[in-house]
Amino acid sequence: MASTHAIKTDVVVVGAGPGGSAAAYYLAKAGVEVYLLEKATFPRDKICGDGLTPAAVNELALMGIDTSNWQRNLGLEVVGGGHEIRLPWPAQRSLPDFGMACPRMELDETLARAAAKAGANLVEGVLVKELKTDATGRVNGVVGFKGRGEDEERYDISAKLVVDAGGVAARLAISAGRQAAARRPMAVAARTYFRSPLGDTDWMISHLELWDGKPGESNLLPGYGWIFPLGDGLVNVGLGSVSSNKAATKLPYKQIFGAWCANLPEEWGFTEENQTAPLRSAALPMCFNRKPQYADGLALIGDAAGMVSPFNGEGIAPAMQAGRFLAEAFVLACARDTQSGFDLAMSAYPQALRNQLGGYYSLGRIFVKLIERPQIMRACTKYGLPRPALMKLVHKLLSDGYERSGGDLSDKLIQTLTKVVPSA
Repeated sequence: MASTHAIKTDVVVVGAGPGGSAAAYYLAKAGVEVYLLEKATFPRDKICGDGLTPAAVNELALMGIDTSNWQRNLGLEVVGGGHEIRLPWPAQRSLPDFGMACPRMELDETLARAAAKAGANLVEGVLVKELKTDATGRVNGVVGFKGRGEDEERYDISAKLVVDAGGVAARLAISAGRQAAARRPMAVAARTYFRSPLGDTDWMISHLELWDGKPGESNLLPGYGWIFPLGDGLVNVGLGSVSSNKAATKLPYKQIFGAWCANLPEEWGFTEENQTAPLRSAALPMCFNRKPQYADGLALIGDAAGMVSPFNGEGIAPAMQAGRFLAEAFVLACARDTQSGFDLAMSAYPQALRNQLGGYYSLGRIFVKLIERPQIMRACTKYGLPRPALMKLVHKLLSDGYERSGGDLSDKLIQTLTKVVPSA
């Protein structure tokens, strides 16, 4: 017979990706009662490049995650315009000088288990189907289901705060009327895994010239191809293309991926015999394309809020940062004795996101519009890559690896640029 779990808690987080798990971790560490619901059961896969920039490594360190067995890398080896250049991760006051790579199959479970160890109530296999609201329309909980038939369990959870960390589908956000902005960048990434001699190398490889056929005889796409070493002879190989609207989602990615791999060095081993997983693709919502990030008891985080960077397609570091910001805002909000006071304190969450990424993502929107023009993309790779000083600045810009205050001239230039554009 089906059973019902009637639960009253402080926060319920729906989705145990990096953002959801980080939020649950920091909330639990602060003594908040939090339920972390995941529709799948771990280990489960997520379509991603598996690359961790220094910003993501920093977030993992703040959570005390043991990364000693994960593959480290020294920086990016960038290929394009007839040039190859290695760009080491810069040593920064606020960021480490190395990146990492870890399959999402392992990363996401590690973060969810860390949240549970900190005190969060992790419940796997729960599909949340609806938001609960009060008479005024304010969100105050969720209803989810685990199992089927006679073994079905109903989770009726009431909470002061609901967090939609459910990914690009953003079902809870949409049900609350929060639609994605049409004029924000959108990308699609496609990736698979290969056994390759590159699996144990020290550099992440980025191909800035992504053609939909033979190089020089076909269309140059706005995006890049990547090869990220994971250790033990395994590489994550993929490509991503971005547009200032949803046009990128309509490209034939399987065909483009095949054409790109066919033009890579034969000794890398990107053949069907060495492929260990199917090619899968996913949309990447960017530049805070869904707002508000908090209102009326419902907060958004990660892909549900469009937190992916338009510069490099990374969403892990921004989502984990958002988890920290969200937890801090909630703890302070709980000290208020009125609902209006609670909401006012929670507004610190979207403000922290704007402070950290607002101007940076606005620059990203300009960047996407520029690289949509093949002639500009071609000129940037041909004439930009051979200039070390320029590439140092570009490397910091594209990887979100710049200091938010102080730093060298390249840091200060990026800081200035993020301040003169309207915040995203």
